[in-house]
Parts: sequence; C-alpha cells; structure tokens
Amino acid sequence: MVRRIDVTGTAGARLAAWEYADPPKPRGDARAPGVLLLHGLTGRASHWAAAARRLSGRHRAVALDQRGHGRSDKPAAGPFTPESFVADAAAAVEQLDLGPAVLIGHSTGALTAWQLAAERPDLVRALIVCDMRAAPPGAASQRVWEAWLRSWPVPFATLADVRKWFGEDDPWAERPHPARGDFYAEVMAERADGWRPVFSRRQLLKLRESIVHEAHWDELARVRCPALVVRGPDGDLGCAEAQEMVRVLPRGRYAEVPDAGHLLHYDRPDAWYAAIAPFLTEVTETAPAPEV
Repeated sequence: MVRRIDVTGTAGARLAAWEYADPPKPRGDARAPGVLLLHGLTGRASHWAAAARRLSGRHRAVALDQRGHGRSDKPAAGPFTPESFVADAAAAVEQLDLGPAVLIGHSTGALTAWQLAAERPDLVRALIVCDMRAAPPGAASQRVWEAWLRSWPVPFATLADVRKWFGEDDPWAERPHPARGDFYAEVMAERADGWRPVFSRRQLLKLRESIVHEAHWDELARVRCPALVVRGPDGDLGCAEAQEMVRVLPRGRYAEVPDAGHLLHYDRPDAWYAAIAPFLTEVTETAPAPEV
C-alpha cells in the first residue's frame, strides 16, 4: 500500500506526504506513535520507503516530499529558507495528526527536524539526527556544491546512465557505490530530451546558501526531547563533532552505523535500523515527558 496525502505548507504550497504501508491498528484507546521522515537536499520521500515499511509494524510512519523536491510544489518565488522548511514540517505533523511525533531527519532534513524540536516541543516526542553537522560548512563548500551541480551531464539518456554516473563516474564518488547510483536514479524524471532531476538545482543552492554560514549549537541546546545522533564512519559528520552535538543536546545519545557513509539509511538499511531501534522503542513505549 502506498498512499499520498496532501499537506498545505508555507504560503499555500502543496506538499506530498507518503505512507508506504498500513499503520498498525490501534490497541484500545492508544494510537500508533507518529513518525515523520525528512529527507535532505537532492532527496525525496521515496528514499525512506523501506525504512517506513519497517517502522510501520509499531508506528504510523509518514515521509514528506519537502518543498522543491519529489511531488511537492516547487514555487518559483520560494520561499526556500530554513524557516519555511520548519513551518512545512510543523504543518505536516499537525495536519496528519502525528504529534507528538518522532522526527527522523537525514542531512538537511535533520536540521529541519531539530529546529522544529527546538521551536515547537509540543509537536516532537523524540529526534533522530542522521549525518548532519551542527558546525557551518562555510562559503567554500557552497562553491564546491555549485561546481558539482554544474558537472552533472544532464540530460541523461537512460536511467542506466544515471546509475553509472552517480555510482561510478561522479568525481564526488571516491569509489564505486551502486546504492548512490540508485539513490539519484530515484530523483530523475523523463523529459522530452532525456532524464533530468525533479528539483531545481538553482533552488537547492538558494536554500543551501542560507545555511552555509550558520552554526546550530544554540538550537541543539534548546532541544528538550530525547535525541539520537547517528553517523557512519565515511559520512559527512565526524566523530568528534557528533560527540560534541551529543554533549550539547540536553538528552543526547550517540549511535554509529558500521561501514556506512552519508546515505546511511539508504545503503545500509539493516545496520541503520539496528542502530536506531533500541532508542526508538524506548521513546515510543513511554509517554512523552511534559514540557519544561
């Protein structure tokens, strides 16, 4: 079962939320704990499909195509700001009746998740941060991203070409990585001239430009719910920074996914789930703590 539910986001943007399995039936008066899954830049909700199905045994797991991505609106005028993404996530929790929800975010989706947890603790039961840094990436990283996006040989003639380029030929791929090729094949759509990304690379850069100079330590310090920081040894988030994030979070914990990189939930799904499962069970089998 795959079900799309439309959510109205900031400035009336229509956002596509997805359930990839039937949620568990309620037991008595208790409903299944809500989980909202948030992808990062260049991602889409379908990257969470396998995780959502696995979570659906005990949770109502919903993945959101964030504005500018997937099947959600891509308004030419935006806004594409951190504030608009946070407001969209809050709208999803409220309109889908998920709250207080566990927010699971990957990359910039994790940034959105912890910003929402800091601003609206009433909506968030717990937080799982997957490979997202709290330190600012800096202007140089923006130039690297600009060059990388320009290097994409679009349009691709076939999806096989997409998989080969992102899995083998992309200079950002340090070694052959078939799952990476599959990841990017999911964000392509066929046009008259070939396969192109479903998102605007210009809009992605605009959002990223708004966060490259910002540190997020103060926001993490305001997250009062339990929070798990998850990284892979080959990801973007270094061990020392991850441990500092755990220290700054008032109720922070740490987990590592062996042999994983940035796409830890996608290319190492079993190990990723094993890393988060004990935390998820603990935070959803007890009542949320009252706001302080």
